[in-house]
This record gives sequence, C-alpha cells and structure tokens, in this order.
Amino acid sequence: MNPEIALSKNELVRFLGKPQRDFTREDIVRYVTESDIEMVNFMYPAADGRLKTLNFVINSLAYLETILTLGERVDGSSLFPFISAGSSDLYVVPRYRTAFRDPFAEIPTLTMLCSFCDKDGQPLESSPEHTLHKACEEFTRTTGMRFQAMGELEYYVIAEDTSRFPATDQKGYHESAPFVKYNDFRTLCMSYIARTGGQIKYGHSEVGNFTLDGTVYEQNEIEFLPVDAEDAADQLMVAKWVIRNLAFREGYDVTFAPKITTGKAGSGLHIHMRMVRDGRNCMLDSNRRISEEARKAIAGLMKLAPAITAFGNTNPTSYFRLVPHQEAPTNVCWGDRNRSVLVRVPLGWTADADMCAAINPGQSTPAEIDATQKQTVEIRSADGSADVYQLLAGLAVALRYGFELENALEIAEKTYVDVNIHAEENASRLATLDSLPVDCAGSADSLEAVRDVFEARGVFSRGMIDGILRKLRSYDPAEAEAAKNDPAKMQRMVEKYFHC
Repeated sequence: MNPEIALSKNELVRFLGKPQRDFTREDIVRYVTESDIEMVNFMYPAADGRLKTLNFVINSLAYLETILTLGERVDGSSLFPFISAGSSDLYVVPRYRTAFRDPFAEIPTLTMLCSFCDKDGQPLESSPEHTLHKACEEFTRTTGMRFQAMGELEYYVIAEDTSRFPATDQKGYHESAPFVKYNDFRTLCMSYIARTGGQIKYGHSEVGNFTLDGTVYEQNEIEFLPVDAEDAADQLMVAKWVIRNLAFREGYDVTFAPKITTGKAGSGLHIHMRMVRDGRNCMLDSNRRISEEARKAIAGLMKLAPAITAFGNTNPTSYFRLVPHQEAPTNVCWGDRNRSVLVRVPLGWTADADMCAAINPGQSTPAEIDATQKQTVEIRSADGSADVYQLLAGLAVALRYGFELENALEIAEKTYVDVNIHAEENASRLATLDSLPVDCAGSADSLEAVRDVFEARGVFSRGMIDGILRKLRSYDPAEAEAAKNDPAKMQRMVEKYFHC
C-alpha cells in the first residue's frame, strides 16, 4: 500500500486505498455497506460560525444513494440572517472528500460536510463556504497559482486548580508536564482531528497560563499543514468541533475567545499562507529570498488589512487582544522573523547548510526533501471569533489584489520593518504606519471603505457585506471601552462571547 495511504489516520482513506480528495459516491456507498455503518450525518456551517448537524438512519441502499446524490432540505432562515422565512428552503449537498467516521458516535456513523444550494440548485452565492470557493477561483484565474493556507488554532483549557506543580504565570510556551496539565488532552484532540482527515503539523502548550479564582486557564495550540484554502477552512471548523466535544466528554471547558482577562495572553488564529504553481511553492525566488510574487501578495494584505479584521475579529473582545505588548499586532506592517508585525515571514530553511548532517554525522538530508516548500507568510491579526470561510476568502482577495496594484512592490517596501515597533526607541517608525481598527465599529468602517474590492468579480455578495457591517455596528462601543481596564467588566464581556 502507498505509505501516504497507510499512514493516514482517516479510516476511509485506508479502507478505500485513496486520498480523501478522490472519494466518490460509489466509495461512500461501499464503505457504508461493508463497514456496517448505521447512520450518516450531514454537517454544515451557519452564520454563527458553528457546525450544524442532520442525522440520517440508513435503512436501504436506495435511500443512501438518494441522500448522497440529492442532499436534503433545511430551513435557511434559521441558519442565516439574510434569508427570509418566506423563501427559506435551502439544499445541503454533501462533499464526498470531507467524509470521516464520527469518532464520538456510539452508533457507527459516517459524517460529511455539506455545501448549500438555492432553490434553482445553484451554489448559494452568500454562503461563506461558496464565497471562499469563488475567492480561490479568482485568485487562481488572476495569478495562475493556488492559494494554500494553514491555521494555528489557539484555545484555553479551563479546569479546577489542583495546586500541584503550578505553572509559571504567562510562561507556558512549549512547557511539558507536569507544569502544564493538559498535554494529554491536547494530544488526544490531535489524534481525533487526524481521524477526521485534519492534516496536523504539531501541537504544544502556549504562553498563556494563569489561575483566577481557583480555576486554571491553560493555553494550547494545534497547528495545521498547508493545504488548499477550502480544505484548510473545513479542517479548522471540524477541529473546533472535535476539541469542544472532547472537552465536554472529559469534564473540561474550552474557549477560543480572543481574550480572557486583562494582562494575560489572548488566543489568536494566525493564518499561514503560500502560493503554489505546478506543485512548487512560489514564496521564495531562486536565491531563496522572499519572491517578487510574494511581496506583491503581501502588499495586498497591507492595503486591505484593516478591512480583514471585519472577517477575523468579529466581536468586542477581539479588540482587547489587539493591543501592544501582548504578542498581537496593532499596526499594518510586515517583516522577517518579527513577532511585533502584522504579517510575519517566519524563519525558513533557507541557509545553505545541512543541519541534519551536522547534528547526526553520516545522515545527510535526502535529495527529495525540498526545504523551500516550507516557506509561508503569516498574518497574525485574526482570532477564534472569525468565520474561517469568510476570513480565508478575504485573505484570498487581498493576495489577489496585490497583483492588481501597480505600485505593489513600493507598498511592500514602505511597510517593511526590521525592528520591534513597540519599543520606545522605534516610536518614530511606528508613527509612519497605519493602525488596525480599535473596535468593531472601526472594523466596519474599514470594510465599508473598500467593500468594492471584496465584492468585485462576485466573490463577496453585497448582502453578505451588508450583514457583516450590520453585525459589527450592533455592538455598543462604550461598553467595550469601559471594560478595557476593568477586569470585572471585561470578565462579563468574555462570558457573553465565551463560545465565539
């Protein structure tokens, strides 16, 4: 068997002997009938950013083939605010490539993610998932490359304080047990996510850990491998579903909320991006320096970054995180290996050295391992409140926009920084940079100012943009401002948006 197939944690991949992207309806029928699957679940993301579920008992082969082919009707007005009750029916149609065996179901169950179609059987223009699909298509049409992405999913595990081997406050980065308590929970989450088809890079404990009123808050991160952006969004959605289900089963609470309390690290959703042509990563040039194409794409991010907060920072607590000195960005700039910037070019494997041979004498790096494939750029503003489909769609638009700007390379040069912009001695450089919005209203204003860019070519529908603006402006900015330096008020707001 192909090693890639044999090593997959997705049971269907091993059973069918093919990668998920190649699953067909016939494959699904075969797996269900030969593996004694009793139920099929359809799951689909709604406007609140959570996966919804529809259960089917499989009582005949004809019924199984019918639902796999035709999907089912759902009430769109209960899922999306822009759909009226008077014409609310939508279809949900499964995407076979997303199939996995449900790791939580006592009854043998197969689960698939679905896409929405309207009354005419066409993809629902305003659905977040289809918006991302359109954004990726337009990116490829303009650049000739595919947009790939991966997320760094940060979250807090919350449980009763045991007072044994206490962690050092705000020093949890890559800490090991017993000074962090939920490594085993994180690795269990990683195992379950892999069973659903998630392509995981690694996991670790993160900076944030503290005790508050007898309760331990421990921050963790699971990072994914770069895949096509549509698959990346699906994987992040399923991963959050897995983590929450496992926490419920284990008696913990978890939150992806961007901020917990004053002075403690918030949880972001950093997104790494790369552009691929004919299977080759285009982020570096032939000299292993950041490529001209990558700098054009970064320029698009620089121009549209304030507006992208409308997709990636969607409730008032998001802006408690985007403050100086809390490992979160505040200004529109980019740089190499610099964690004070908005867009970071992470350390790549670009040195002309064989580290493997240096550390392990006699073991050289195999010729088929190409270190340049690992290079990405990372945007650090988004958090767990994001609609991941809208966020990745917005990023795809921004990257494409960079190729449409006549002065893209000039923009990239002017917004590049190689210093810690929050250090006092660099205040003059900081003053030359644009700032990210400081609240939801500012985010809405930033999006409205450039909405034509996102609506161009039919990627974001006008109704979707209107809905995002309406939601952002529905929050009371005075309430958030009053909570910024008042831990009690902040805690009440965090609880309000705890399960963002």
